Amino acid sequence: MKIFDRTLLLLFGIAFWTAGTLWYRSRGAMVFESTSLRYWINFAVVPILSAIVCVQVLRWLRIPAPDWASAALLIALPGMFGEALILCRFAFFMPRMQAASGGMYGAFLFAAYALFLTVAEIVTLRAR
Repeated sequence: MKIFDRTLLLLFGIAFWTAGTLWYRSRGAMVFESTSLRYWINFAVVPILSAIVCVQVLRWLRIPAPDWASAALLIALPGMFGEALILCRFAFFMPRMQAASGGMYGAFLFAAYALFLTVAEIVTLRAR
């Protein structure tokens, strides 16, 4: 993988995480604090859509299959570190949501990152 691709993946990861975090900062209560049905639909759909977007970025950049796991980490790690900080001070960073929603938000994020990283690892293992 070229250094240019690594840089783009890292920048995409930062941008994707920032956009998602800002969206949930403004609209998160609608997802996490309205109905269980709305939460579970989002819990199922958003990780799948996020993984599809990230996989498309890997394809668009023509990242070789053996490099998908490390490429996926470049996308995911900025958000994982950023969300760790947000979850530590959830009420401060997500003021429109109740502090008790932090656990559901964290589980939701964990599922999204886990799905994408699993897909990338499977592609990498199959390529080897």
